[in-house]
Amino acid sequence: MRMMDIGEVAELSGVPPSTLRYYEEIGLIRSISRHGLRRQFDADVLLKLSLIELGKTAGFSLTEIAGMLGKDGRPDIPRDQLHAKADDLQRQMLDLRVLRDALRHVAECPAPSHLECPTFRKLLKGATRRRVTRPRSGVGRRGGQRIGE
Repeated sequence: MRMMDIGEVAELSGVPPSTLRYYEEIGLIRSISRHGLRRQFDADVLLKLSLIELGKTAGFSLTEIAGMLGKDGRPDIPRDQLHAKADDLQRQMLDLRVLRDALRHVAECPAPSHLECPTFRKLLKGATRRRVTRPRSGVGRRGGQRIGE
């Protein structure tokens, strides 16, 4: 089994040593030994770091990601959570498309005042309606809680 010290893992993964130490502290990764004061990891840590980054990119909190790593360190990802996250991302994509279209309209609208533009007024109404009726998603969470809770 090939062992790498923390500096090599940081260089190959792009994850700073301080983050690697934090991930180890919260149980996301595990060093297998030490060489002097330097932590040593097996090569599988790079795959685990890629999974962690993928989870973070998808909007999962580190707590949620830790729950997806089984006791043996292998991924144990509940598919229902993946479906829910995919649904959240789909809603975000729709919201972003609407926002993009509204910004483009505002940038190109020939009306003397945007408030005089019927299309702009419709876009404003639609944005307000979506905000009021949109279900709260898990996206935008930290540590398993919604930001602002």
